[in-house]
Amino acid sequence: MGSRLDELLARSDIQAVIVVLPLGQQPEIVIKALKAGKHVLSEKPVAKDVKAALELIKTYETEYKPKGLIWRVAENCECEPGIRAAAESIHSGKIGKVAFFRLSVVNYTDQESKWYKTSWRTVPDYQGGFLLDSGVHSMAVLRTILPSPVASVSGHASLTKPYLLPHDSIQSVVALDSGAHGLVELSFAAPSPARGESFTVVTGTEGFLELTFDKNEAGVYGWIVKTVVGTKDPKEEKQFYKMQGVENEIGLFVQAVLKGEQNAVTIGEPRGALRDVALIQAGLTSGGAPVDIKKLVEEA
Repeated sequence: MGSRLDELLARSDIQAVIVVLPLGQQPEIVIKALKAGKHVLSEKPVAKDVKAALELIKTYETEYKPKGLIWRVAENCECEPGIRAAAESIHSGKIGKVAFFRLSVVNYTDQESKWYKTSWRTVPDYQGGFLLDSGVHSMAVLRTILPSPVASVSGHASLTKPYLLPHDSIQSVVALDSGAHGLVELSFAAPSPARGESFTVVTGTEGFLELTFDKNEAGVYGWIVKTVVGTKDPKEEKQFYKMQGVENEIGLFVQAVLKGEQNAVTIGEPRGALRDVALIQAGLTSGGAPVDIKKLVEEA
């Protein structure tokens, strides 16, 4: 495999590569591709922990970014039309100043599931197991829609189902730089599919916005954005957005490569993906004590 990869990376007709490998193998291949002069789109998470992610990012920023090479992390939630629409509504002040929020993503993970039956997920060599591998999606949702960065996380992690080692659930209290705060619940240990849910509610001084992942009447998966605005005579708006984040993230990356515009698209920035990993890591290691996110991502 190594020699075949070297041969591919040596080809002058290949400008860019997409790296979709088990988490533990990705950083080495990302650097290998950059060293060969290729632009790179790598699968989330950016790395197994904050320290490894920061080392990878610093190498890119000092050695390869100055050469004009583009590296982005494929986080489809950043590119979902529904999530972008929710972010625009919140950032524009449609629901007023954000006061508090709640994110809850609870999944039923069966041992027969195709998501579970991959060796690197069954016996993970990284923190959090499914909580890191999939949980960064939820952290990217918060990073995209909230108007202020997360300042601190205080949480508890636990294991309910032994086959989901090392942890399968996190409950956290999250504070933003703005002073707003919220609750984050992530779990892959639902006792049955009936307990599954995926929603985020952001409450402001003039209304609230609810973002839900579900199917529409035609059975198409996507994001439902509901806004309720007004304090005395509230008005509700609801819209469904088809899921197409993967297509969008690849399209934006290809567009940036073809145009040679390294800074044209902020979606997929490695330092954004770093913060997603940091929020999961903080929830896993907090033990109830507040974790300063800025300090974590700067001093790892």
